[in-house]
Amino acid sequence: MADQKKLAIIATKGTLDFAYPPLILATTAAALDYEVTIFWTFYGLQVLKKERNLKISPLGNPGMPMPVPMPVLVQAMPGMESMATVMMKQKMASKGVASIEELYDMAVESDVQMIACQMTVDLFDFKHSDLLDGIEYAGAARFFEVAQEADISLFI
Repeated sequence: MADQKKLAIIATKGTLDFAYPPLILATTAAALDYEVTIFWTFYGLQVLKKERNLKISPLGNPGMPMPVPMPVLVQAMPGMESMATVMMKQKMASKGVASIEELYDMAVESDVQMIACQMTVDLFDFKHSDLLDGIEYAGAARFFEVAQEADISLFI
């Protein structure tokens, strides 16, 4: 469709809290009939791994609402990252927020184009077999092709 709006997203973060924004925005835009592409690069590639182990860190994340205010020293203690991850997953489930797996599947079903940065794949010694099926592998020049046609470009 020639008049279809287009959204281009660069996703650079590989934590649980930063996996949500590109997927929520992409699935919402796709539902609004946008053509959507996500260019996953650097740590964002963690979201594309077949074996995901996305975590959230309270350390250096002052905006994270914790049940009890915690000083930085406590946040750095062993086990705090796991505790924060479990708490966030429980909170999201209790509010009916889809999981990363569900959002990713919705994005694929909505024809959101997933591009993995080949330079980053090489940099971190990933194999294509480490990542989910159906992903395009390309460099930054490919993102510019997408972005120059996009009505909206986002860096997340």
